[in-house]
Amino acid sequence: MRRVINSIFYDKRDYKLIEIVNSVYNEPKRLGYTGKLLYPFFHPLGIKELAESRGLRAAYSIINLMESIKSGDITSRLDALAGLKDDIVDTVGGPIPKNTSRVLMQIMKDLVRAKGQPEHQIKLAHNFRIAAFGKPRVIRKLLEHYHLLEMPEEWNQITFDDHVHDANTSGRKSATHLIMDAWIKGIRRLRVIYYHYIEPKWALELIEAARIMEIDLGIGIEFWPLHRDRYISVIWVSRGLHNLESFLTFLAKPSVIEFMEQGKALVKFQENFLYLLLDRFNQSGRMELCRNLDITMPPVAAEEFPDFIGPGQPSFQYLGEFIHSKVLAAIQRQMSLVKKEADAPRAQTHLDRLSERMNDFMVNDILEQYLDAEHFFNKLYDYVKEKGNNAPPRLCVQFCTLLDQIDDLLDDSRITLNLDRLEPEDVLELLYDSGGRISRIEIINLKNYNPLDNEIMLRVNELQAAVNPGSILKLKRIISKIIADIQKKETDQKEDRLKKLSVILNDIDEFKHMFAARPIKLKIGSDSTGKPGHYGMGFAVIDTLPFRVRQKIEKENSDRLRLPVNVKTSLCTLTSPPEFISGAIAWIPGIRALLSIKKRKWIPEFFMLYPVSKGNLVTLGRSAFMGHKDNLIEESGKKSKSKKSFKYLNSKLKNCFKIIVGFIPAQLCFMLTKDWWLLSYFGALIWFGITGIRNVIQSVIGGGGIRRASRLKWNDYVSWDRLADSLLFTGFSVPLLDYLVKTLLLDKTLGVTIDNGPVMLYTVMGLANGIYLSTHNFFRGLPKGAVTGNFFRSIISIPVAVVLNAFIGAVLGFFNIPNVSGVLQKWAAIISKGASDIVAGFIEAAADRSVYTRLRNQNIRKKIFELFDIYSKLILLFPETEELNILEDSAMLLNNKNSEVRDLAKLIIINALDLFYFWMYLPRAQSTLIRLVSEMTPEEKIIFFQAQNMLRHEHHISRLFVDGVLGGNFSPPLSFYLISYRSYLKSIEKIRASILGEKSDEMPYLVPNRKP
Repeated sequence: MRRVINSIFYDKRDYKLIEIVNSVYNEPKRLGYTGKLLYPFFHPLGIKELAESRGLRAAYSIINLMESIKSGDITSRLDALAGLKDDIVDTVGGPIPKNTSRVLMQIMKDLVRAKGQPEHQIKLAHNFRIAAFGKPRVIRKLLEHYHLLEMPEEWNQITFDDHVHDANTSGRKSATHLIMDAWIKGIRRLRVIYYHYIEPKWALELIEAARIMEIDLGIGIEFWPLHRDRYISVIWVSRGLHNLESFLTFLAKPSVIEFMEQGKALVKFQENFLYLLLDRFNQSGRMELCRNLDITMPPVAAEEFPDFIGPGQPSFQYLGEFIHSKVLAAIQRQMSLVKKEADAPRAQTHLDRLSERMNDFMVNDILEQYLDAEHFFNKLYDYVKEKGNNAPPRLCVQFCTLLDQIDDLLDDSRITLNLDRLEPEDVLELLYDSGGRISRIEIINLKNYNPLDNEIMLRVNELQAAVNPGSILKLKRIISKIIADIQKKETDQKEDRLKKLSVILNDIDEFKHMFAARPIKLKIGSDSTGKPGHYGMGFAVIDTLPFRVRQKIEKENSDRLRLPVNVKTSLCTLTSPPEFISGAIAWIPGIRALLSIKKRKWIPEFFMLYPVSKGNLVTLGRSAFMGHKDNLIEESGKKSKSKKSFKYLNSKLKNCFKIIVGFIPAQLCFMLTKDWWLLSYFGALIWFGITGIRNVIQSVIGGGGIRRASRLKWNDYVSWDRLADSLLFTGFSVPLLDYLVKTLLLDKTLGVTIDNGPVMLYTVMGLANGIYLSTHNFFRGLPKGAVTGNFFRSIISIPVAVVLNAFIGAVLGFFNIPNVSGVLQKWAAIISKGASDIVAGFIEAAADRSVYTRLRNQNIRKKIFELFDIYSKLILLFPETEELNILEDSAMLLNNKNSEVRDLAKLIIINALDLFYFWMYLPRAQSTLIRLVSEMTPEEKIIFFQAQNMLRHEHHISRLFVDGVLGGNFSPPLSFYLISYRSYLKSIEKIRASILGEKSDEMPYLVPNRKP
């Protein structure tokens, strides 16, 4: 019985996907060939599809990203990220491909994490497959499930985070993993902060990962200089280092290396101080903690701390997390002992109490109650003074001295002042002392942000608003207020501070000119480390998000945090002419403007703090607590049960169910309202037949499957899931059009029939059908264009229905059929339906064709660009050879003594193999390739045809596959190549003859050239 139930839910492909994912874990070297030199040059939709499925490659990439932090294998992580972008981000179709890619990557992450949880894995595998169809309604539900905000498909949203950390400091994720997660969240601009120094390998991984995912990246280093015997936080972000090469060159300068070594010495010194704090905790804090939690915990072993940190830097936060992990382990041991007690009721009470403590006890409790987080920096400064000359110089440096050192390293820098541990008077002094070198203030840091206590933030905001315009009146008022506040307080160095503020007040004219060339900008950061207990990284300007998302944020009492910040934006629209216009329509006035490509770009102008309003800035993540604490363990005695729902139903059964649900109202309507047996018993079948045949024909025509030389069958073009949805909704249109509109409204209420008003009848039915189509399209979450397009398709179908009605009437009259008007009246709904589907067939086939053509245009252009790039490198290696003759003797290239020449020849073969696969398997690839080749220059055409001719080298290409360029499963791609390459080359030869006007000669392409 259980097997029968399981067969009802989920698909064989779901289990296959799980098998694939688990196989990557069980055989970690299975896809080791993906790191080889040639593998990245294969297109994700090309011939490698025959060797390994996209699901397998995506799983391998995710595992490499998430599991290789400690291995330090940066290259494999970057290759994995590039592969993931190719396999998921760049090749996903559908109405909302960007959001679909985000969902697919998130599901695959969870699927990889769920190893060993079969019930959870099968649900995730099913969700992954369903999401791959790209249905907007499904994608939006999954976005909500994963707490991801939908982003505009133009990818022009203003989303950012100016302060995050990766695993090399205090974060949980490697740099590559961090960039991937930032993209999934929808972040377009990111600033990653390191403590005290940066290693070249960290910068390499971060910059390359950001380049792959096209994220605007900034790298900063946080320092702790002294100001009035207190450590403050400033962040240095380098400018003018626009690429990886320039950044690594900068880090290789001797002065920079020496500067970074000082940072390393600081980190080592801080590690010793942390061990001192841990020792103090073991001596006193641990006893107090055990009493408060009623547990027994041995001293925390300091030697385990480095392993806990991993590749990160030792920090106060890490120390708290380390101790917290030991506390949780102690509670679990205590719970195990309690479970063995004989008195069951008492044991259960004790168990529940321990469980509650375990769930409520957080890292911050350790930091604040037992490690005295509030005075950490004061204790560190005391420790530095105690060590005297043995303390690292970086911990003894004053603020202005540090700025001078940074200026010596790089002329163009940005210094950000962090408000942590600062008062308004400190900010004023630091701005003045910097001489205009502070150009950013981190006004909000979520780690320290308290919406109920933001007085310092608001006063600093007032100061910045007065400094930037250089208003002496405002500046004097604010400085005077700060002086008055200091006079009322009893603080350290009060007299000295008042003297300094008086100097600033008297030098106010010079002060205002310090920031004239470089005004102070405000920054907002999450300080995210990717660990629980935080909102997570990322902020979004609400105005730049899709309309439905803006509505939802405004209406719901969301767990996302809306900051009191109002970002002023402007929308810029860039218009470029269409790439191609058919000559048949080019003469139409205004057609170029109508078909022009428009790109919208949001430009942030400035932002201001508004404490009384919510503002238009929202966190991308939700609160980690979300109204309740995340349970670290299940409630004792309770077991979660796996619930199955309709969404996990087997796909074939689900499609059948949809068709049946749609068929029932259609059949009932015809049976109860028609007295003619043909319509009564077969009306629903005719209705469904019209919709079904139209869907199949439009899919085949849209994919270019009528005349084809490819290996695709007609049913490969048809989306059966899409067909089932169409039949479901068309079934409910029968009672709407045939009974409610035609019979009740028009005939019985208004007296409109075929006899007295055929135009009115089909007009009303067409409008009703258009409203129905638009409504269910909107319900399904289709794009606005599809909703409006389906409405106007019904309007266009009205004259078609009138003409069709007249034609059928004439045919019936020709054959002397009695009561022609009565027959037409009975068939009016079907005639209206047929007219609508005829119009829909043309429109949607054209739309499918446009989508396929656009995708193939992207795929093939990319391969052609790569081909000419490879050929350019070959030209440099053969400077004395005529540029168009290099590929004529391709055997010479493949057997050349120069390994670089041989590798470039192999890359040309790979390029041709992908184009060969496109031609045979991808819809609209053939027509697109012919058009793109015809648009080439004469020289480019010659190079292209010579490159395809490389496929005739059977021996070399077979050896390439056998040697594992696509892994061990080389049989399918090799068989495909050997069986089909001759027919492909024949087709290419015909194209060459047609385009170049030469006589076709197919024989040279049948066998490789052989030396005599």
